[in-house]
Amino acid sequence: MKATRHARIKEIIEHSVIETQEELANALREQHIVVTQATVSRDIKELMLIKVPTGDGRYRYAYPTDKELMYSKNRLLNLFRDSVVGLNFSENIIVVKTLPGAANAVASTLDYAKWPEIIGTVAGDDNIFRVVKPISAVEDIMKRLQDMLN
Repeated sequence: MKATRHARIKEIIEHSVIETQEELANALREQHIVVTQATVSRDIKELMLIKVPTGDGRYRYAYPTDKELMYSKNRLLNLFRDSVVGLNFSENIIVVKTLPGAANAVASTLDYAKWPEIIGTVAGDDNIFRVVKPISAVEDIMKRLQDMLN
């Protein structure tokens, strides 16, 4: 259902000027997709939508065209703080626990950081596994992640 909803959101914002979460929720409901404001808010974060000027003093939702803006340090920190609920590790695998549905967005932004010690990332719905090499770097990576939470 989420994948369908995300595809519809993409269609909606590409073809309509959507200024608020309420307008987006209403547009989804018009397409017979039942959503709450909280769901729409999460979808906006997961899809990394931004607001861009329409030219008449108003703003609309859009996808960022600049990858640097999409994965800016501030955006990464905000997404991380808003979505991550726990960190743990075993040997050379770090587990990042997120709110339900947020793991892919967080994993994508973490991957974009291109930390050389990370050799792979796998995201589920609310868990991310990050493989660290060498194992001696795990402590440093955990500290960096903890610092991002604070």
